[in-house]
Parts: sequence; structure tokens; C-alpha cells
Amino acid sequence: MRRFILPLLLLSPVACTPAAKAPAEARNEQAGSVVGATIPLVVRTAQGEHRFDMEVAATPQDQQKGLMFRKELPPNRGMVFPMVPPRTASFWMKDTLIPLDMLFVRTDGSIALVATAQPYDLTPVSAGIPVAAVVEIAGGRAAELGIREGDKLRWGGCAAPGSPATAINFCPES
Repeated sequence: MRRFILPLLLLSPVACTPAAKAPAEARNEQAGSVVGATIPLVVRTAQGEHRFDMEVAATPQDQQKGLMFRKELPPNRGMVFPMVPPRTASFWMKDTLIPLDMLFVRTDGSIALVATAQPYDLTPVSAGIPVAAVVEIAGGRAAELGIREGDKLRWGGCAAPGSPATAINFCPES
């Protein structure tokens, strides 16, 4: 019996040690894809600027999960889904428990589409054009703040004075 325990004891530190992260994963963590880490995002509307603290869905796994299973989303929080390179994006609400406003963002920072999506709805939502990102905020928040198609946004270090630069700054020319 002892000869079986010793090999198991020798192997156990290896089995419990986290695997080293690939360089891309490490970059994505630095870019803000770590759950709970946020970056500033500012939307400029006719009524003024509105700031949000956004989680970043930088990896394919983060983008697949998005805000699924969340029971609430504070009014000035959300998630940004960068599309690098820009592409036509389509979202649905499978396993999403709360309504969300989706802002489809062109490469110039302007909003191409504002759509409110309902929990569990499997109907695809898309702007039908390549976008630089999709931003999700609490459902109804865009209407409350007067966020409309054509409004401009930016995120990362250029979004708020004094904010640190991030690896995923989005600073289109105004």
C-alpha cells in the first residue's frame, strides 16, 4: 500500500499547481478581462457625457459568457465586447437573466444601433455591419440617459481624465 501512496504524494503538487498562462491570456488579463476588473467608458450624448465602469470581454470565452447568469447590473456598470478586427456581431440572450441595452459601436466611435434585449430571448440582435465593439448596459438605461444612434463613445485611458492607459484603449478621433 505504501508504494502506491508515495507516487501519489509526489504527483499531487503537480496536479494542484495552476498551469502557466499563455501569453495571450496574460495580455487579456492585463487588458481587463479578469472578472470584476473594470475600465472607464464615456458616452457623449446631446445631454452631456455619461460614465460607466465596464468589464471587458476580451477572450472568446469571456465573449461567449458575457453577462449570462447575472441577477443584477448596477446602473453605471456593464460589459464591453471589443471586436478585433471589426466584424458583424450578433448577440442573443440565452441564459441572461436581466434585460440589457446593447450598443453596437462603429470604428469611428459612433453608435450604429441601440437595442433593448429581453431575458432568455434567442432572437439574434445585430447592427448588420462590421462594428468595433458591442457594449451592454442595464436594460432601459440608454433611454434614461438619452443614448441614441450616432452618439459617440470611448473607453480606457482616454475615457476619463486621469485614468490609467489600458491595453484596450478605444480613442476614436472626435
